[in-house]
Amino acid sequence: MRRYKTPLLAAGLLLAAVIIAGFSLKNDSTIMDEVSHLPAGYSYITHQDMRINPEHPPLLKDLSGISVWLWSKISGQQIIFPENSPAWTQEINSQWNFGFHFMYDLGNNADAMLFWGRFPFLLLFLLLGFYVFRWARELYGNRGALIATLLYAFSPTVLAHSRFVATDLGATAGFFISLYYFYHWLKKPSWPATIKVGVVFGLALLTKFSTFLLVPLFVSLVFIYAIIKKPKNGHARQLLRLFGRLLILGLIGVIFIVVPVYQYHIWHYPVELQQRDMDFILRGHPIKILPPLVYWTADKPIVRAFGQYLFGLSMVFQRATGGNTTFFLGEVSNEGWRGYFPIIYLIKETLAFHLLTLLALLLVIKKYLWSHWQNWSRRHQIKWWALHRQRLVKIFPEICMLAFIALYWYTSVFSSNLNIGVRHILPTFPFLYVLVAGQIALWLKKENRGCDCGCGFAHAWLKKIFVALLLVWGIISVLLTYPSFLAYFNESVGGPDRGYKYAADSNLDWGQDLKRLKIWADQNQINKIYIDYFGGGTPSYYFGDRALEWHGEWPREKMTRADFLALSLTFRQNNLGRPAPGFTKQTGAYSWLENLTPVAKIGHSIWVYKLR
Repeated sequence: MRRYKTPLLAAGLLLAAVIIAGFSLKNDSTIMDEVSHLPAGYSYITHQDMRINPEHPPLLKDLSGISVWLWSKISGQQIIFPENSPAWTQEINSQWNFGFHFMYDLGNNADAMLFWGRFPFLLLFLLLGFYVFRWARELYGNRGALIATLLYAFSPTVLAHSRFVATDLGATAGFFISLYYFYHWLKKPSWPATIKVGVVFGLALLTKFSTFLLVPLFVSLVFIYAIIKKPKNGHARQLLRLFGRLLILGLIGVIFIVVPVYQYHIWHYPVELQQRDMDFILRGHPIKILPPLVYWTADKPIVRAFGQYLFGLSMVFQRATGGNTTFFLGEVSNEGWRGYFPIIYLIKETLAFHLLTLLALLLVIKKYLWSHWQNWSRRHQIKWWALHRQRLVKIFPEICMLAFIALYWYTSVFSSNLNIGVRHILPTFPFLYVLVAGQIALWLKKENRGCDCGCGFAHAWLKKIFVALLLVWGIISVLLTYPSFLAYFNESVGGPDRGYKYAADSNLDWGQDLKRLKIWADQNQINKIYIDYFGGGTPSYYFGDRALEWHGEWPREKMTRADFLALSLTFRQNNLGRPAPGFTKQTGAYSWLENLTPVAKIGHSIWVYKLR
């Protein structure tokens, strides 16, 4: 394939995917996180005040806020800001009250704000896809780049989260792009490269606090690279030089990127309010040294902005240990499960990709064992370490990716009780796509030594057909769930129709189908309907007085004003699941629904029951 055609094909794949993702948003309502993030971002841009949602860095919310602000200026539509709302003036980080009030109670056009708030994330989807293609092409050539791009563009998890005002896709881009430039800096640690990596590192820190993992990752990789790369002037000098420049690039990221951005966001945030918020929110923090340190920074002009960053980072530690009530494999718990992410990963990514991953692993094992056997006789002439050091230097990009995957999976499984979605391990996905695509591309490229009858040629075509069928199967499997990519489950568990048996929350139901419920109610001329809804929308905004509020713990005898109940599956499963060991909250509020068949299933996330 000619080199100029490869980027065009990759661009075509990415554009097709972003168009599909964009059209799938047509009837998506506000998901839970968006009702906090979008209004917070708008408040940052217009008020330079970060009192709302400080537990996430501002950059991604800023993109949403800028887009909404520009839309309002260009279109001439006024956006009313709740200046006098208690959620803004009195309450502490009242992000949910503030967000719902801002979007639905003041006469603002919530759907238009949501569309334009989401638009920058589609562009971010394209940007990350470009870097997936770029790194894969550098390592594995055109074929590897195209396979990696295809796996990325048609991943159900990537498609689902490329459309929302949330932090997961941004953090994924921050990790991947930072590691890409960091690897190239390790190869040639020039001063321009140091500045470039410092800037990218600082931007990554502004996407999500989990990107702080780049710090131990970079330190570890510098040490490993200095050991395996044969230095000219000794290991000690090389280590000192690399760590010195690593420190400089870290300071560039913090001092010239993170601190100025945070300074903008606290420009009109009164010091007394900042101290009040810090004192209240960090009470009882599991890391005792953090609250007084963070509080101390609030009235120190030089470090106040960095103190706000530490405040958000401290909140993340606090929430990670606190957990979140969720449903998984028939149980309900707020403490998490060790097997949650491995199982969720296996059932939320396509079976086709899992088969390609298995094939790639087998190829790596075979290649290593074969190479090991071939070089056995050479060990008498060549020192073992010299031989393997050359190999490790050659595969150091893969070492970088695998080191990140191992670090991120370890912290996800063992250091957090937030088992609420496959999205939390999304940052590892682009690395997996590149690694798997690379091994598959090398396998397809390898010449087959056959006899003169041409069986080697036939074998090569069989390999290509096999890989092509797997890729097509994966794409079809994902596209069949359009527009409900968030609710994708693979065929091993029965697809999205049966995913509710295994997990809920952002794996299945994040509030995305409220508008589709309205469409169904209009088509069926439903006058009144009870709604127990989980998400970032407001039933009354779409239904008016046709929507009747309902909660599972309320007495069923009071359901006398309507004949239908619309129930979000997150609430259904959290109420029907059995309590996990140690979970004391009572479940079973909706046990009376177990013998009822829903009359409609809205986008895999809302079930409608006829009560009479």
